[in-house]
Amino acid sequence: MIRLTDLREILHYVPRFREKIFVISIDGQIVEDENFPTLTLDIAVLRSLNIRVVIVHGASHQIRTLATEMGQAISNADGTGVTDAVTLRIALTAANRLTHEIIEGLSANDLRAANSNALIAHPAGILNGVDHQFTGRVERVDSELIFTLLDRGIVPVIPPLGFDGDGKTYRVNSDAVALEVALALRCAKLVFITPRDGIQKSGVLLRQLSIPEAEELLKKHRQEMFPEMVSKLEHGIKATQNGVHRVHIINGRVEEGLLAEVFSKEGIGTLVHANEYQSIRRAMKKDVRNILSLIKQSMKNAELARRTRADIEKQLGDYFVFEMDRNPVACIALHLFPEDKKGELACLYVSPLHENEGIGRTLMNYVELQAREKGCHELFCLSTQTFNYFQQKGGFVEGAVDDLPKERREKYEQSGRNSKVLKKPLATPPSG
Repeated sequence: MIRLTDLREILHYVPRFREKIFVISIDGQIVEDENFPTLTLDIAVLRSLNIRVVIVHGASHQIRTLATEMGQAISNADGTGVTDAVTLRIALTAANRLTHEIIEGLSANDLRAANSNALIAHPAGILNGVDHQFTGRVERVDSELIFTLLDRGIVPVIPPLGFDGDGKTYRVNSDAVALEVALALRCAKLVFITPRDGIQKSGVLLRQLSIPEAEELLKKHRQEMFPEMVSKLEHGIKATQNGVHRVHIINGRVEEGLLAEVFSKEGIGTLVHANEYQSIRRAMKKDVRNILSLIKQSMKNAELARRTRADIEKQLGDYFVFEMDRNPVACIALHLFPEDKKGELACLYVSPLHENEGIGRTLMNYVELQAREKGCHELFCLSTQTFNYFQQKGGFVEGAVDDLPKERREKYEQSGRNSKVLKKPLATPPSG
């Protein structure tokens, strides 16, 4: 059940995602799971928030099941090996049934949906001397057709089948389809919905992976991973390298999992991301002068507490700067109080020349991530004039002086600034 705090979290994200496109790739097993009706309800919630959804689905599970029922031997089920005529015939039946089931589930939530022949494919051909017969590769995506459906409020449902100019059908891998559709539509998110929790290393779920981290994981630990998750990760890396900033790999059997992944920082699965924090680095001694120059006027206006060069140099390891063209244009600090498992977000400032570019929010998100990794259970900040910003953009709520660590409370009382105390709990992601 969604709590009031959950609704606040969702509303925080809605303006950012409105009219954006999410490509959702659903593993065939998930359609048969008892949680599938909840998943289609989650999709209906996304649509109600004016998020445009495109669904891609796999069918390997259904292909194997149908082949067993028919007593037929098949060449491969996932669209990466050889697809002979028998396998193609079974794939057509299984994939089309599955598309119909997905459309039924969407219809139950009052969503209009349509199957489309938007995938133009060509034969994979002869690879390493082996003719792959009816296995195909996506040549292009008819994005104009998909946009026409989206503009009419229709959810496109795309099976793992492609068509060539002669009307021939080819079996294509659904992960590859999801990637090509995501790139063609320049989507905001690509979400792989699987029967597993996400990408794991030594049995531990990895919550976030940058592109270099994901590549390193594949290089060193590929053999430890499930083959289908290797495929998700490989295609996720390609997506983020080519303009899709966020790829999510989640367990579709988790109730309300799609909403939890999309509308919270913790999520439930693995996030593969382009590095939005690449412009942020820890401050160095040479930056002290720039930091003082940035915050000079804000200190004069009493928006920020007064700091001297000596103050900043003493805690230089707590400061971060945001660079553009190698010039610091914003700064922030994170002061840790390990005994209390709390962190203070401090000295957030963005140059007026770069206001309204999302830099302040990016810095807050970065510091929140750092605080969580350092074991903090709560983040707090003090503000005399910009508390609305922290509440509206950062998700902070008003607290009390007694919420401050003892050491920080003494300094607060000595300052005489009478700042508002704002706090934000940092949820510990569940394990497994």
